[in-house]
Amino acid sequence: MPDFGIGSWPRRRARINPDAVALRQATRTSTYADLAFQVDVLARAMAARGVGRGDRIAYLGGNDIAAFTVFFASGRLGAVFVPLNTRLTGNEIAELIADAQPAALFHGLEHQRIVDEIAPRIATIVSIDELTRRGGPWFCDEAPEACVDRTGSEHDVPDIAGPVGLDDDAVILYTSGTTGAPKGAVLSHGNLTFNTMNQLAHVDVLGTDIALCVSPLFHATGLGLVALPTLFKGGTVVVAPKFDPDTILATIPDLRITSFAAVPTMLQMLCDHPDFGRSDTRSLRYVIYGGSAVAERVAVAWQRRGVAVLHGYGMTEAAPGVSLAVVDGSVERPVSAGLPHFFTDITIAGGAGGGASGDPGELLVRGLNVSRRYWRQPVETPPESGDGWFRSGDVVRIAPDGWLHVVDRIKDMIISGGENIYPGEVEACVNAIPGVSECALIGVPDERWGEVGCVYVVSDGTAPLTEQGLRRALRGRLAPYKIPRYVRFVDQIAKNATGKVSKKLLREAAVDT
Repeated sequence: MPDFGIGSWPRRRARINPDAVALRQATRTSTYADLAFQVDVLARAMAARGVGRGDRIAYLGGNDIAAFTVFFASGRLGAVFVPLNTRLTGNEIAELIADAQPAALFHGLEHQRIVDEIAPRIATIVSIDELTRRGGPWFCDEAPEACVDRTGSEHDVPDIAGPVGLDDDAVILYTSGTTGAPKGAVLSHGNLTFNTMNQLAHVDVLGTDIALCVSPLFHATGLGLVALPTLFKGGTVVVAPKFDPDTILATIPDLRITSFAAVPTMLQMLCDHPDFGRSDTRSLRYVIYGGSAVAERVAVAWQRRGVAVLHGYGMTEAAPGVSLAVVDGSVERPVSAGLPHFFTDITIAGGAGGGASGDPGELLVRGLNVSRRYWRQPVETPPESGDGWFRSGDVVRIAPDGWLHVVDRIKDMIISGGENIYPGEVEACVNAIPGVSECALIGVPDERWGEVGCVYVVSDGTAPLTEQGLRRALRGRLAPYKIPRYVRFVDQIAKNATGKVSKKLLREAAVDT
């Protein structure tokens, strides 16, 4: 009989079994059996309180094992999980609560003051501490029926909702709202399922993986890019309550982390940390990032540590994956957004051959992972362009090799003297200048040209930077009309709650000065 190397399989075998660790957080662990049991307990307890199919269940707190329990229990009930942005003000959170109208709210103790203010609007409110405290009314190590009894409800346990289908609502994720009030993108179970399939087609997720969930769960990245694909394969998800570079760099070698997903700001903060060069990152196979292109120097720094850096393009409405770099080719294209996902179609508005000419244009998306509506808005409200194409609002170009390159947001494009200036192109050149940590370009009014560029620059302290020197470095790399008219050096660049640069705030600051 041929030797197929079967003796080596146990080291890489899939770990889809009840005793494998599904979730880990500090000293707490939850096996797949534990998770399934607690999900059933929580779903039955909520059903006993009248929460059912279609009801919204809000979560206001940091990343926690409890958040995953609430998420899966919501799905078990046929209810809708609504993670709320913890970085918003009390008034902003109250507005989201008024929009979502949840039947239940689970929250961290740090948000107690806000919860007290909105309590009259919600029938069931549970603190995460109460949910996880052994002996508390929502914790149970007995049969699910006994747990429901301890909550003070009736002895007859109501039936949990019947089968939940792919078209049923699963999650409402509120968009970041950089240009206006946040909108709740409704993601179905099918959207989440096919996003997971897309990830598995692009990335070799293993049952032995130990993935770090550091992106907040109120952002599509937190669930969609690493956590759900890893749990689907039977791996372990290590839950990080918040992003802290010191903790993350220590956790990677301590727990042998194999992957994580982040926004560019996180990758840069880790890369610029004084311990980055001597940190043990040998267990890391890949990191996925999205939101915008990271500075090429940051991507290269991770690559030199032997870590595949996979840039993806996504949006909340796509759960979130649209395209993703693959390991083969990512080294040569460190800031490309990769190739379209398997179950996702893309084209470029007005582009010949779907953008094959390489000319930039607006990206259009459709697929089984794409949301069809926003919460409490008419069906089919996401902007479409015929045949179900979702208008992304982003300008991209597709290289001859098929790899996607994000140029900029349509709304961020600057028109100066009739010429289009894409801030992303200019920012990439500025970021490549020695001494620049990060930058952001906006358009400001100009009597002669209509608009001209104003670039905000943060120094990393490694090289002197001056306005004249920066412009001099850009000559020959950019057409003269693309070189920023104004240069402003700042200590930090305004960002929104998900870590993306807020061009809206920068424009407001420019008007005020």
